[in-house]
Amino acid sequence: MMARFAAVLLVPLLAATAAEAASITNTDPAAVVLVITESGQRVEVVVDAGASENLCASGCFMTTPDGDRIGLDGGETIDIVKGSAVIK
Repeated sequence: MMARFAAVLLVPLLAATAAEAASITNTDPAAVVLVITESGQRVEVVVDAGASENLCASGCFMTTPDGDRIGLDGGETIDIVKGSAVIK
C-alpha cells in the first residue's frame, strides 16, 4: 500500500520535470555531440540523427557542434540544423 502511495506521488514530479526540460531534436543526417553544462557539471550528449532528447530541466548552457554557446532555461524547443541550434 505504501509503495503504491509513493508511486502516485512520484509520477507527477517526474512528468513536471520532463515538461520543463528543453526539447532538442537533431534534424541533421548524422549524430551530433552537444556539450551541456548544468550546475557546474559538463557532459557530452550524443543526439542521433532524427532523435530527440529532453535536457536542461533546471537551466544550462549548451554548446552546439558549430561552437555556439546558448543559455537555456528549460522548456525551449530546439532543432539542430546543419550543426546550429534553431530555437522555436
